[in-house]
Amino acid sequence: MTYKETTDFLFAQLPMYQSIGQSAYKADLHNIIALEKVLGNPENKFKSIHVAGTNGKGSVTHMLASVFQEAGYKTGIYCSPHLIDFRERIKINGAMISEEEVTSFVEKFTPLFKNIEPSFFEYTTAMAFHYFAKEKVDIAIVEVGLGGRLDSTNIITPELSVITNIGLDHTNILGDTLEKIAFEKAGIIKSGIPVVIGEKRKETESVFLKIATEKSAPLFFAESVEMESDLKGLYQKENISTALASIEKLRASGWKISDKNISDGLMKVAQNTAFIGRWQQLNNHPVMVCDTGHNKEGIERVVAQLKQEKYKNLHIVWGSVNDKDQSKILPLLPKDASYYLCQPAIGRALPVEELYALAIQFNLNANMYESPAAALKAARANAAADDFIFVGGSTFVVADVLASNSYL
Repeated sequence: MTYKETTDFLFAQLPMYQSIGQSAYKADLHNIIALEKVLGNPENKFKSIHVAGTNGKGSVTHMLASVFQEAGYKTGIYCSPHLIDFRERIKINGAMISEEEVTSFVEKFTPLFKNIEPSFFEYTTAMAFHYFAKEKVDIAIVEVGLGGRLDSTNIITPELSVITNIGLDHTNILGDTLEKIAFEKAGIIKSGIPVVIGEKRKETESVFLKIATEKSAPLFFAESVEMESDLKGLYQKENISTALASIEKLRASGWKISDKNISDGLMKVAQNTAFIGRWQQLNNHPVMVCDTGHNKEGIERVVAQLKQEKYKNLHIVWGSVNDKDQSKILPLLPKDASYYLCQPAIGRALPVEELYALAIQFNLNANMYESPAAALKAARANAAADDFIFVGGSTFVVADVLASNSYL
């Protein structure tokens, strides 16, 4: 098999949340346990940190990885979704798993997995854990895919559990209140393993305290800390605080990480880990930024950041998937912007006609385009050098723009 044939198989043959949504989500750990047994339980052969949360878990995952790399540790990252290349999901010291490694794994183990019928995420998780064990990483930073309690990653016993924050996202799967969602995220808390909570809020604090107490897991709430990172955006301050609190607990347990490792690691996150899509600047004149924030809390952070920017006119390229309630998100957006609406190239994209109807309902100045690349092309044609172009609304809008190089 070629690498393209391999990824075509992964995307087409395995139920994939990215494409079809809720029906691809397996609400138990039976399959991943069976897969890991076939592989000889690699999840027990490397040390790890487990990161969950509604927003910020990708940023915190990559910040922690960058700091560990600066400290000289061979560091794995498992994250999702990918934006351009499937291999972004599995990295060691910032380098993606090789095409040959992906193809070899699929060719060797697919026949052995046949009776298990794994989902795309279960299959990918098994691949990542196998790779980390094979390459003998010192530590792997493992990002939860969805939720926590029943997520495929929740078979590891980490050095530390981290929960960044709780917001109303994936409510059709995780529950429709902050308390219910916190319960699902708190499912990564393990017996006797310390846990850091990035955000303290009254609706969820008691949930975390109860579960941590039941499991005799030392619990710590991160405190706000002023420190710089190369990851821009006001919202990264919260993620930096969460990462720093996590590092302090890891240092206390014996990991050798100096203050210089921390400061250098935070200033080299993108360089060390090849992290993309978070308040990422793509152009200067006009300034063009993309961000993968896609739920209510994430968009509130994006809007707060936009208010800090200096520009003459604002142009927003926007699209969504069909399980994000745009009737709650669109009212948050600036009224004085020009909107270039589109739908990303995935099965669960919100049809651009439906998005347009909602945008008009909320008095947004909007037009429709056939793709994110076409929408961005129109925005660029209309934008002056002192304007600002923002690309977002969905991870997959950002992915389409980055993959198409339409910002060049």
